[in-house]
Amino acid sequence: MTGIQGLSPHPTSPVVRLLALLAALGALTPTLALAQQAPAPAPVSPPAPAARVSTPTSGLVTIESDLQRADNKTGVITATGNVRIVYPDQRVVATARQAQYFSQEGRVILSGDVDIVQTDGHAMRAERVIYDLKSERLLAVPPEGQQVFSKVRLPARQGSKP
Repeated sequence: MTGIQGLSPHPTSPVVRLLALLAALGALTPTLALAQQAPAPAPVSPPAPAARVSTPTSGLVTIESDLQRADNKTGVITATGNVRIVYPDQRVVATARQAQYFSQEGRVILSGDVDIVQTDGHAMRAERVIYDLKSERLLAVPPEGQQVFSKVRLPARQGSKP
């Protein structure tokens, strides 16, 4: 098999979190945000119970690249050349030659020497990674004549010894 097709990754998978994050690029790009309709305000949730411990998140994402552009007509945001995306809240770093968010189609594409790494050991390496936000489906395409590489830490089964 030359790629992972039709895989419905777990919603907390680092790859899914990173790709969903890339989809949020529209909120980070003022020119595209102007072209989109404002979403309805989110309902206010009651505060979490005091006994529940949660880790504060900043939502901060850093995207570095040689060039970044947004097209209001097509709804496409593109970062090209030495792309590096850092999402500290999820401990994820992705690198590629290009990252694109297609807001109208709800699709994110990372291409060219794609590496997605999470500090706890999860990793994926491919030539191209395509994520459809609506169906939550991922397609990882390997370089010509090679294979996709994925490394996932599975949770330990209860009752089993390490």
